[in-house]
Amino acid sequence: MALPPGQMLSFPMRKFSFYALASLGLCASLHAFENPRVDVKIANRQNNETDYTYQVPGHASSQTNDSASCYSSGNSAHCSGSGITNTTVTAPHDVLMHLTGATFTLLLQDGRMAVVNCESKFQERFAGRAGNRRSCRIPLMDDVQAEFKGNSAKLFWVVSLDGKKTESETYKILAVIPKLQSQP
Repeated sequence: MALPPGQMLSFPMRKFSFYALASLGLCASLHAFENPRVDVKIANRQNNETDYTYQVPGHASSQTNDSASCYSSGNSAHCSGSGITNTTVTAPHDVLMHLTGATFTLLLQDGRMAVVNCESKFQERFAGRAGNRRSCRIPLMDDVQAEFKGNSAKLFWVVSLDGKKTESETYKILAVIPKLQSQP
C-alpha cells in the first residue's frame, strides 16, 4: 500500500507492519539454523533382514615431508633432495553388533567415517504382524547427501534424470570412526 507523501501509518498499521517484519525475520533465522546437507560417499554397504555382523572397511592415511635445495656455479646447477612418507593403515574389522536391515559406512568430507543402520519400519496399512513392515529405502549409488542431527543421518539421493526428484531415508548413527592421524 503506497502512502501519499507526508502521511504516516496509523498505529494499528504500524503494529501490523512490525509483526509482519518480525515474523519474516524469525522465518529467515530458523531457515539459517537448519542442518545443511553434506556430500558423503558410501564406502561399504550390507543389507539383510536376518542378523549379521558388520565389517568396517579398512583405510589408509599418508603424509609426506620433503625438501630440495639447488645452487649454481657458472654454467651448471647442482640439486639434491630428500623425502619421507609415513603411512598408517587400519585393516578392516568386524563391528561386534548383531544388526538387521541396511548398514552403511559413510566416508565424510573431513576423513572420518560414520557407520549407520536402518531397520525395516513399522507400517500400519498392511495386514498381519509380518506384513506391517516396510524395508528401508536404499540408494543404489555411492555418492549421496546426508543431513546429520543428533544420532540420526538422513540420506538423500537423486532418482530422476533431471536431478529434481530425490528419495530419502533416515538411518541411526552407530559409530563415528575418527580420521587417522599420521605419525611424524
